[in-house]
Amino acid sequence: MIKTIIIDDEPLARDMIKEYLHTYPFINVVQECGDGFEGVKAISQHQPDLIFLDVQMPKINGFEMLELVSPSPAVIFTTAFDEYAIKAFEAHAVDYLLKPFSKERFDKAIQKWKQHHNPAADNAGLKELEEETLAVSPEQHNRVVVKTGNNIRIIPMHEILYLQADDDYVKIHTKEGSFLKKKTISYYEKVMDASQFVRVHRSYIIQVSQVTRIEPYEKDGHIAILKSGEKIPISKTGYPKLKLILGL
Repeated sequence: MIKTIIIDDEPLARDMIKEYLHTYPFINVVQECGDGFEGVKAISQHQPDLIFLDVQMPKINGFEMLELVSPSPAVIFTTAFDEYAIKAFEAHAVDYLLKPFSKERFDKAIQKWKQHHNPAADNAGLKELEEETLAVSPEQHNRVVVKTGNNIRIIPMHEILYLQADDDYVKIHTKEGSFLKKKTISYYEKVMDASQFVRVHRSYIIQVSQVTRIEPYEKDGHIAILKSGEKIPISKTGYPKLKLILGL
């Protein structure tokens, strides 16, 4: 049996998928979820082979939910979202279904999954999806979603003091503590507002408004002193970028 989870805030949309799945007795719907928080918990509990995932949902959207899931199941998007999301995901997800979709279109998506299903490829594709497509989601410009134990935390961008590279993760520093996110520092350099955040070092991105002063360090180096008192190293390439944004 193939385990699947339907994650959509619209009950009618979930019912339609279940109805369409009646012709696929080998696919077992182990749970339905009305939002991304429920989806993360359900995936952790059931470890499904395939999920049907809406994009626009309460609390966190489908893109943000996928960031919190590891390992990632295969994904068929079921969305009424506009074209930029469709174009972004077309090359990476198993398929996308634009609501309202017919049984014939649904069947094509299932056949595509059956023909090309490869867990390793799915995980690699979703990792690439995370790195390349989240910048097109409006929510990601304003917040970062992290998982701490069994809890999900939404961090508004303005609460981030600085980011620090930590092996395969990024450590997000806030006044309330630090949180790990499985991303690269280069990813955040691309998606964060360049007028508010600047990469001053290969391992650090700082929020410009947190800088109180810049001091010389060693022979040609500098450090940024933040309002919190923390000292962040500034590289030779990061120094002119920071000066430009600060208007120095």
